[in-house]
Amino acid sequence: MSLVLDGHLTIEQVVKVARENEPVELHPQAIARINKCRSLLEDKIKKNEIMYGVNTGIGELANVVLTPEQVEKFQKYIIYSHAAGYGQPMPIEVVRAAMLSRISCHCHGHSGLRLEVVNQLKELLNRGVTPVVCEKGSVGACGDLSPMSQIALVLMGEGEAFYQGERLPAAEALKGAGLKPIVFQARDGLAMINGSNVITGMGALEIYDAYRWIKNSEIVAAMTLEALNANMKAYDERVHKVRGYPGAIISAENIRRITEGSELLKQPGKKVQDAYALRSTPQVIGAVRDAWQWAKYMIEIELSGAADNPIFFPDEDLVLTGANFQGVPQAFALELLGTAVTTACVLSERRVNRLMNPNLSAGLPAFLTKGAGMFSGLMLTQYTAGALVCENRVLSTPAATGSIPAAADQEDFVSMGMTTALKTRQILDNAQAVLAIEFLAAAQALDFRKPLKPSPGVQAAYEVIRRHVAFLNEDRPLYPDINRLKEVVQGGEILEAVEKTIGRLK
Repeated sequence: MSLVLDGHLTIEQVVKVARENEPVELHPQAIARINKCRSLLEDKIKKNEIMYGVNTGIGELANVVLTPEQVEKFQKYIIYSHAAGYGQPMPIEVVRAAMLSRISCHCHGHSGLRLEVVNQLKELLNRGVTPVVCEKGSVGACGDLSPMSQIALVLMGEGEAFYQGERLPAAEALKGAGLKPIVFQARDGLAMINGSNVITGMGALEIYDAYRWIKNSEIVAAMTLEALNANMKAYDERVHKVRGYPGAIISAENIRRITEGSELLKQPGKKVQDAYALRSTPQVIGAVRDAWQWAKYMIEIELSGAADNPIFFPDEDLVLTGANFQGVPQAFALELLGTAVTTACVLSERRVNRLMNPNLSAGLPAFLTKGAGMFSGLMLTQYTAGALVCENRVLSTPAATGSIPAAADQEDFVSMGMTTALKTRQILDNAQAVLAIEFLAAAQALDFRKPLKPSPGVQAAYEVIRRHVAFLNEDRPLYPDINRLKEVVQGGEILEAVEKTIGRLK
């Protein structure tokens, strides 16, 4: 079944198309809007009206008026000159998400390009032709000009593309997919690149992954709480309702549900108050949830808006120039998301510390090994968690405050949102490994608590872990365990098992 595009997208729809290759088609009303807007532009060209980026140069060269003979060639040269990126190719899913985001923008009928261009972009998605796009080069204002230009090149049969598992010249990829190159006409080229759609597409995938990560962080927190016989009064619903933060209320509820029925939490000897690493989990992860909610709100506005320049209003016979390409809204959203996830990683590492340290672990052996002294157990996994947390702290330094002027100071403030998106992706990747280390330690701790049984929810998580990583009876190299478990966490196997057992977490 195809996703019908009408100019409005959700995070989940982006994931369906970008990762699961769901086909797309244009809503008839979107087609009508695109054609109506194009008619306005062509009428104004015939009347020799001056329009930015149509019959003028761009940036500092916006005051240079082009001759009719130059207008068509100019669209090709825009793409050539702006395809100036550097680095490794972006993941295919990111490029597909960016393409989808750009199509959604065009569906509003405010961009002025021809329907043929939108259809070509749609067919690249449907036939599995993915442009090769360098990771670096966008400053996130005037759009993601450099990476979007590499996408636009492929529509013209130039540049490179991935197709059926191969990296090919674009002309070969198009031919293999049964497509022909198109020739850009007035406005087509600039309309392909004048939005921050790579930031938006990558950000949408990050938002999706972060939500699953948040729920995994609650699952692993629940495992550690059980292993340490935590005082669960701190998770009472009343505690969180009197303060009022919705994320904390949800987080505490999820953890209560996961730990329900635990024999481990019925043991005597609880502290009157646990340390913050145990007691503050709902407040911290709850704040992450609230930050995530705002970030999702911002990215979905962008996915459903008309981010272009100039903006054409066919019903009013009007063309307005502005700055709807600015990536600041997405950059702020992703900066907050990265900072929030990093903060929760700090909490995870502190919980690992309480599992490892025999002075804090409620009777667990030092470093979760039977033979401390001869064996070091899981000691070094905490080092790795610490290194990842430190890296995430560095990556949480804002890029969105780092504007460097461009285009002879015509573009004198830029968002650096692409840098934000790239580092947020790395933060999330590191964060998956931080949780994997806590899962590894918590499962080891639960083995030392036998024959007491954990809750059904924690038991479900434990069983997934033990399918992939064996109990550490004596020291062995741990990097395969950490890397394997990171993929398990990221892939959602633990989350799926827990939700199958106790129902969907909020």
